[in-house]
Amino acid sequence: MSHIAITISAPSEIKDILIAQLADVGYEGFEEAGEQLIAYIPAEQFDENIITGMLGSHGLDYTKETIEQANWNAVWESNFQPVLVGAFCGIRAGFHDSLQGQVDHEIVITPKMSFGTGHHATTYSVIRLMEETDFRDKRVFDFGTGTGILAILADKLGAAQTDAIDNDSWAVDNALENAETNHAAVRIWKEDQLDTLEAGSYDVVLANINRNILLANMKNMKRILKNHGILILSGILQEDEPAIVKAAGENGLALEKKAEKEHWLALSFKAHS
Repeated sequence: MSHIAITISAPSEIKDILIAQLADVGYEGFEEAGEQLIAYIPAEQFDENIITGMLGSHGLDYTKETIEQANWNAVWESNFQPVLVGAFCGIRAGFHDSLQGQVDHEIVITPKMSFGTGHHATTYSVIRLMEETDFRDKRVFDFGTGTGILAILADKLGAAQTDAIDNDSWAVDNALENAETNHAAVRIWKEDQLDTLEAGSYDVVLANINRNILLANMKNMKRILKNHGILILSGILQEDEPAIVKAAGENGLALEKKAEKEHWLALSFKAHS
């Protein structure tokens, strides 16, 4: 499967807005390099009219490049650096030196076009909230797993069972590979609906996606949580917090904690009757 990479020169103050808008229309991986933002989307989903209109509203232009599946390793290897979330968790590629001794939990991944290397502020902030959450002997569900980092970390934190889904076959294959590399007992399958999951079946639900998908699935995320279960959400800009908190409250979810980085939020809620 080939991808389109678009490169945009944009002021830092609107990059977060662009990332949110691009994620809403199917872009699934982002890199920031100085004044440039690079965004990736499967080639069959690329719509020139959408991107031209979106960037035109900001007075911006872009260049595009087609990246074949076989070339992706060279792309990410040239950009991917280890990520440290304090002394709690380190994320690296297989060709990096081990982080053991520097962090409590080390995760080794090969991203392969799947969103979630730990570099983006949303993934980083979810991991910060996971550090403050008890996963021991819990049933965990990761909605939109991407590279599988969050599901793998839940397993390392002592979860009794960790399930994960993604709507992209490429992401599912990648997450399964990463789980195997990290000896994580994670069940991962392709799906984009929560309707078929049993009500009250999970102690913790993780969802690092985007505002619109979170709002559309709030009811079902609450439905699959046990009473007093924990829902950790990210992919949320600061200005989106009121809408997310309101929708969560209307579905019996109370905000307990939040983490913030670079205008992005991760929010932790507790379910109640």
